[in-house]
Amino acid sequence: MNNPLRWVASSLLLVWSAHLVSAQASPQASAQASAQASAQEGAALYQRSCAPCHDAGAERAPTHEALHAMSPERVLAAMESGPMISMANRRSEADRRAIAEFITGKSFEHPLDTAPAAAAMCAGPVPEFTNPTAGPLWNGWGLDLLNTRFQTAALAGIGATDVSRLKVKWAFGFPATLDANAHPALASGRIFIGSTSGTVYSLDAATGCIRWYFNAASGVRTAISIGRVQTEFGPRYAAFFGDGSALAYAVDAMTGKQFWKTKVDTFPAARITGSPIFYNNRLYVPVASGEEGAGASPDYECCRFRGSMVALDASTGKQLWKTYTIPDQAHKTKKNKIGTQLWGPSGAPIWSSPAIDAIHNVLYATSGDNYSDPTSRMSDAFVAFDLDSGKILWSRQMTASDAYTAASRLPDKTNCPESNGPDFDFSSGPILVTLPNSHRALVAGQKSGLVHAVDPDNQGEVLWSVRVGKGGTNGGVQWGSATDGSNVYVALADLGRVVVPYSLSTDVDPKLGGGMFALRLDTGKQVWYTPPAPCGDRKRCSPAQSAAVTAIPGVVFSGSVDGHLRGYSTTDGSVVWDADTVGPYMTVNGVEAHGGSMDGPGPVIGGGMLFVNSGYAAGGGMPGNVLLAFSVDGK
Repeated sequence: MNNPLRWVASSLLLVWSAHLVSAQASPQASAQASAQASAQEGAALYQRSCAPCHDAGAERAPTHEALHAMSPERVLAAMESGPMISMANRRSEADRRAIAEFITGKSFEHPLDTAPAAAAMCAGPVPEFTNPTAGPLWNGWGLDLLNTRFQTAALAGIGATDVSRLKVKWAFGFPATLDANAHPALASGRIFIGSTSGTVYSLDAATGCIRWYFNAASGVRTAISIGRVQTEFGPRYAAFFGDGSALAYAVDAMTGKQFWKTKVDTFPAARITGSPIFYNNRLYVPVASGEEGAGASPDYECCRFRGSMVALDASTGKQLWKTYTIPDQAHKTKKNKIGTQLWGPSGAPIWSSPAIDAIHNVLYATSGDNYSDPTSRMSDAFVAFDLDSGKILWSRQMTASDAYTAASRLPDKTNCPESNGPDFDFSSGPILVTLPNSHRALVAGQKSGLVHAVDPDNQGEVLWSVRVGKGGTNGGVQWGSATDGSNVYVALADLGRVVVPYSLSTDVDPKLGGGMFALRLDTGKQVWYTPPAPCGDRKRCSPAQSAAVTAIPGVVFSGSVDGHLRGYSTTDGSVVWDADTVGPYMTVNGVEAHGGSMDGPGPVIGGGMLFVNSGYAAGGGMPGNVLLAFSVDGK
């Protein structure tokens, strides 16, 4: 039925009818009718409370299809202790369970078993986890403390002339999900990878067999950082990561045994999306939230979350300091047109992994927009923190008066802030570089479509800003760039949307977005530009290039929402390799899997292999659930 309101009305009528029938039926029939009523009630609740975002392509909201692939337990956890708690805490427990059963099409009476099959586990004794710096390594999100996302020739094991011969060596399928949006890490011959289901895996890099797996409380999309810590058992290498309920973890990198977990923010919608970074026995954790999505509801008291950076003792998980991007707590401001109390200032989350300046003892981060009025001065900004104390040393705002919630792009704009900002977050982390004149710069692309370089040694003074795209909610530079020391390589998103007739949903525009740029680090001058490839007739396809960029000497790699991973010559931007990752695939763990849109994580390269996730259903993209391992000739 194409009319959503009529569909909801019919659903409510069916619920009422089911209750009438159950009053006179046999016990067995009553149980069946009760189950039917629950399903119909869940459908009505979903349409009323969830569909305006999940069916309308709201940014960062998983699609109906992606939710359907999950277990009801995972969806319920998101509503009760994860990113959807702000939206769902006004519903009864019965309502939340009904929604979870409806959207997944599965009953709580039949739990989904996502434990790996025995055949997927590695055979033989577990090898020691040796010093990760002694071999091929991609640690955390940015590879190094500077966030360069550049692998040297010696550690890459793949030369520019080898790239055209890259073929899939093995594929690993993530069960119970249609998103593969976590970033791999490589250390000591292992791949560490999280998943939407909350399971974190340690895989053998050569074969893809499972060394160990760990179940976090919520979905894990951060990269894993490896560091040596002191434990009750002596020195050990720990794997650090964060989840969608704002929990930070340390587990044994060799066995997966938990050392500690720490809640870094108690706000209901808080989450860790930016990858924690390990340095000098401390773990630095950026904190974001999903409250700008919750703000879409007119009866939600928007908004009170404040972004922050948190420093933890890496051996114990004890909090050493926490610094908010908005110093003062939100206060009551006014009431919206239906009488809901509003709050502010709020927002300025930190979506991305920071960079560490070991010489000057400084941590650099980029912040997102505000969620409500009044706007603040440290949103959409470069921010410098003292590593020891967390004191903010300076900040440089790149877009002022940018307050945004999901209501700003939905039909009901009751909770849209008066400033109605353009949603020009930084979701790209800063890259710390040394310029040819020996001066330094922090470089990051913004959703505004601008790439900026600022001076970290002069209060963030702007060195240059260059426009590469139009920008927008899903536009500009999304998840980060890479540098080889001469150029910064920038992928453009600028994803476009089209309204689907006779429905509440939107779809991606197959003609808008994309493109690859090389800019000089010292001036920002364009070295080359490569336009995006056309989508053709592939459904849910966009040429937008939202995923993080990765570089090796001579080649830079960029994944696209169209499902392709391409390698570009760093000399002239010509495409030297093009892999369509959509699949399907035979997987080493026996899970049915296929690829999809590439958005978020970029490829990881080391030891003669390239590892990349494929599948991103949020925002109208193509779902997928596969980790791919490429090698030269697939050997």
